[in-house]
Amino acid sequence: MVEFFDAEEGGPLRLELRSVDGRDFHLLRKIGFCSRHYEECFVVPADLRRFTTDLASVPALFTWLVPKSGDFLPAAVLHDAITRPGAFIGPALGRDGEPFDRAEADLVFREAMIGLGTGRVRAWLMWAAVTLTTMWHSRRLLTRILLVGVLAAIVVLGTLATLDLLDVWDVLPWMGEHVWWRELLQGGVGAVGIPVLLGLTWGRHWRAGVITGVALALLLHVTVVLCGLVLAYRGVERVVSGPANRDGVRTRDRDAVGGE
Repeated sequence: MVEFFDAEEGGPLRLELRSVDGRDFHLLRKIGFCSRHYEECFVVPADLRRFTTDLASVPALFTWLVPKSGDFLPAAVLHDAITRPGAFIGPALGRDGEPFDRAEADLVFREAMIGLGTGRVRAWLMWAAVTLTTMWHSRRLLTRILLVGVLAAIVVLGTLATLDLLDVWDVLPWMGEHVWWRELLQGGVGAVGIPVLLGLTWGRHWRAGVITGVALALLLHVTVVLCGLVLAYRGVERVVSGPANRDGVRTRDRDAVGGE
C-alpha cells in the first residue's frame, strides 16, 4: 500500500510546517511514507537542525502550470528530505540493490504524488523536472553535456521553426514552403518527434528526456512571453522599490517604513 502516515502517533498524516523566511520551512512533526517498492517505510524526523524544505521547487515562470503547494505537498516535503543524506530514516538500498540515490528519491517522489491523488500528467511532469536536477548533480561530464545540449537544441530548433513559419528564414527541411496551416501542422509534428528522439539520448533518464523535451518544445513560446513579462515587472519594481538584497528582499521601502 502506498500511503503517508503520522510517524509520531500513527493514523492519518499531519503535515505541520513552520516558516523560516517565507520561502523555507521547518518540519514540526515527523512524517512517514510507505512505498510498495520497499519493505521499510520512510520517516522524516522533525529535526530543525538537519532539514528545511522550500515545498515544491517550481521556478516562478511555471507556477501557472504547477503551483508551489497543492495535493502533492507531502510528496514534495518527503522528496526534499530523502535527497539529503542524514535527513531521513528508511531504506539504504534502491530497487536495483545499489545505494539509495537521487534517482531513487525521484521515483519515490513520483509514486508518492500519484498516491496522494495528483494527476498522472502533473506527477510525471514534476518527476521529469526534478530529474533534471538529478542529472546535473551527477557530476558526470557526459550527463551534463547531454542535459544542456538537448535543452539548447530544442530551444534553437523551436526558434528556427517559428522564424520559418513566419517566413523570416526558411531553414528547416521539415517545414518547407507551404500554406501556413500545413507548416503549422508539420511544425507541431516536429515539436513532438524531434524532442522524443533527442530525449532518448539521456540513457537511464530517457523518459524524463522525452517528457521534458516535448514540454519545452510545446511551451517554448509561452515561456518566452512569460520571461518578457517577468523581466518587465522586475525592471519596474526595481525603479519603484529599489534593488533587492541577496535574499530577494527590497529593503529601501521597508527601512523607510520602519524609520517612520
